[in-house]
Amino acid sequence: MTPPSRAHRATPPNFSSPQFRQALGMFATGVTIVTARTSDGTLVGLTANSFNSVSLSPPLVLWSLAQKAGSMAAFSRGAHYAINILAADQQALALQFAAKDVDRYAGVDFELGYNGAPLLTGAAASFECFNRSQYEEGDHVIFVGEVERCSHRVGASPLLYHGGKFYAEHPL
Repeated sequence: MTPPSRAHRATPPNFSSPQFRQALGMFATGVTIVTARTSDGTLVGLTANSFNSVSLSPPLVLWSLAQKAGSMAAFSRGAHYAINILAADQQALALQFAAKDVDRYAGVDFELGYNGAPLLTGAAASFECFNRSQYEEGDHVIFVGEVERCSHRVGASPLLYHGGKFYAEHPL
């Protein structure tokens, strides 16, 4: 695939940053908590809804993190992380891992995965990833993880996020 020539550039947006954020909020997503353990044993984690599959072979997933995030150094330098897809009954965890200036792991049940990243008890699914590549785009870094191990909880309903609110999945 050939990149567009320099003569072809996007026109300036005709909307504000808050308008863009509100429009993006209309896309319903699942909710994840991305976790890792640094080389000195410090646990890091954050709530993210920027998760997506990339490839089945090799098994790749992606997520993104704001460049100014306090955990950027831990995730960008670390070799492994886990992506935990939250179940419908884990809204409190999503809020806890999104909060600032708190111990995000206080009272949280987890086990350490094969390469040391925390796997949250009760998650709908977990992906243990090798930190394969990173791409700076705009004000975020896109992380591509090569999935080394994954698991899921049969019958678990996902926690969903849409328009700034949490929802539980209900079959149609």
